Amino acid sequence: MANFSNFFKMSAPSAKKVAPERADKYYKSLRMQSFLAGTFGYALYYVCRLSMGVMKKPLMDAGLLDAAQLGIIGACLYWAYAAGKLVNGFLADSSNIKRFMATGLIVSSLANFVMGVLGVSATAAGFSSSFLFIAFAVIWAMNGWAQSMGAPPAIIGLSRWFPLNIRGTFYGFFSASHNLGEGLSFIFVGSIVGVFGWHWGFFGAAIAGVIGVLLILFFLHDTPESKGLAPIEVLSGEKTQEEYDAEHAAIQVSAEDAAAAQAAQAKETKRIQAAVIRNPGVWILALSSAFMYMSRYAINEWGVPFLQEVRGYTLGEASAIIGINPVFGIIGTVVSGWLSDVLFRGDRKYPAFVAGILEALSLALFLFGGGEKWIVVTSMVLFGIAIGVLIAFIGGLMAIDLVPRKATGAALGIVGMASYAAAGLQNVVTGVLLKNNIVVNELGEKVHDYTYVSWFWLGAAVISFMLPVLNWKRKQAEI
Repeated sequence: MANFSNFFKMSAPSAKKVAPERADKYYKSLRMQSFLAGTFGYALYYVCRLSMGVMKKPLMDAGLLDAAQLGIIGACLYWAYAAGKLVNGFLADSSNIKRFMATGLIVSSLANFVMGVLGVSATAAGFSSSFLFIAFAVIWAMNGWAQSMGAPPAIIGLSRWFPLNIRGTFYGFFSASHNLGEGLSFIFVGSIVGVFGWHWGFFGAAIAGVIGVLLILFFLHDTPESKGLAPIEVLSGEKTQEEYDAEHAAIQVSAEDAAAAQAAQAKETKRIQAAVIRNPGVWILALSSAFMYMSRYAINEWGVPFLQEVRGYTLGEASAIIGINPVFGIIGTVVSGWLSDVLFRGDRKYPAFVAGILEALSLALFLFGGGEKWIVVTSMVLFGIAIGVLIAFIGGLMAIDLVPRKATGAALGIVGMASYAAAGLQNVVTGVLLKNNIVVNELGEKVHDYTYVSWFWLGAAVISFMLPVLNWKRKQAEI
C-alpha cells in the first residue's frame, strides 16, 4: 500500500537546478507542453466517456436494452464519477499529476474495450438483456470512477504552471477540451457505429484513450520544482524568492527532515481544504453547475435519439447535428477566459449570466422550434457557445477564483461531485419518463414522447443561470 501511495506522490524538487539564463525559456516550453498534454489528453478522456451516448438508439432498436436501463447505465457512470470527482479532487492536490491522469485514462480505455468485447459477443452468445444490463452498469461505473481522475490533475497543472494574470485565458483554452472530446465522440464514434455497428464504437473510443495516455506520459509535467525551476509564484513574478522562502519558512527544513516537511505541507493543505468545504460560495456554484450539467448531458446523452425519434433524422445525421454543439463550444470556452481576464479583469459573473440565458433560449429552440434543419443546427451552434462559457466559468473557474491555489482540487471536487450526481439523476429521470411515455407516430411506429423530459431539461437550464446571482458580491475567502 505504501508503494502504491508513493507512486502517486507529488514529485520532489529536483536536486539539479536550471541555470538562471535558461530558466525562462525552459519554463515556458514545459508550461506549454503541460497545457497541450492536459488539454488534448482530457479531450480523449471525453471520447471514452460519451461513447455510449451515440449507441442508445441502436441498442434500443436491437431489443438489447430499453430507455430506463440505458438511463440507469448512464447514471452509474455519472454517480461513480461524482463520488470520484470529490475524492480524486482532494487527492490530486498533492499528487503526481502525470501518473494520476494517465492511470485514469488507462482504466477508462480498458472499460471501453471490455464493453466492445461484450457487444461483439452479445448476439452470438445469446446474452440476456438482464445480464447485459448488469455487466454494462458495473463496467460503466468503473469507467465513471476512472473518468474522475482526468480533470483535477489537468486543471491543477494550470495552477502549478501558470501565473494568475493569464490563468483565465489558458483555462478557457483548456475548457475547449470538453468540446473537442464531445465532438470527437459524436463524429468519430458515430461514424464507426454507423458503418460497423454499435459495439465497434467502444473499440474506437478505447483506441482514442490509448493515444491520450501516450500524450500525458510524454508531455505532461508535474511541478516546476521537479524540473529544477523555481516555484510558480517566483517564476511569474508574483513573489520574490526571498518572499516565498519567508512565507514557507515554517516548513523549510533540512533534507533529513523531508518526511516531516511533507507532513506539514499535507496538514496545511487539509486545513485549507476544510475551509473550502465550509465556503457557501463554492456550494452555490456547485448547485448551479449541477442544473447546468442536467441540461448539458440531456443533449449529449439523449440528443441523438431525440432527433431520430422526434425529428426523423438518421443516426448519421443526428450525430453530426449534435456534434455541432461541442465544436462551437470551443469558441465559447476560448473567448470566455480571454474576455473575462482582459475586458472584465477577472470578473466572470456578467458573461456567465448572459451565457446562461443564451443556453436556455437555444435549448428551447432545439426542443420546441420544429424539425427544420436550419433551426436545429442554429440551436446547437448557440447551445454550444453558451455551454462552452458555462463550463469554463460555473463548472470551474468561478469556484477556483474563490479559494487559494492549494485548494484548487478541493473546490473542483465539490463542484464536480454535484455536477455529475445531477447528470446521473437526469439520466435516470429521462429514461424512466421516456419508458413510461410511448406513442405511435404517423408511420405506425412506437416512439418515445419527449414532452415531459423537454420541460424537465429546460427548467434545469433556467435554474442554473439564476443561482450564481447569489455570489455576485462574494470575494475570495481569506483562509
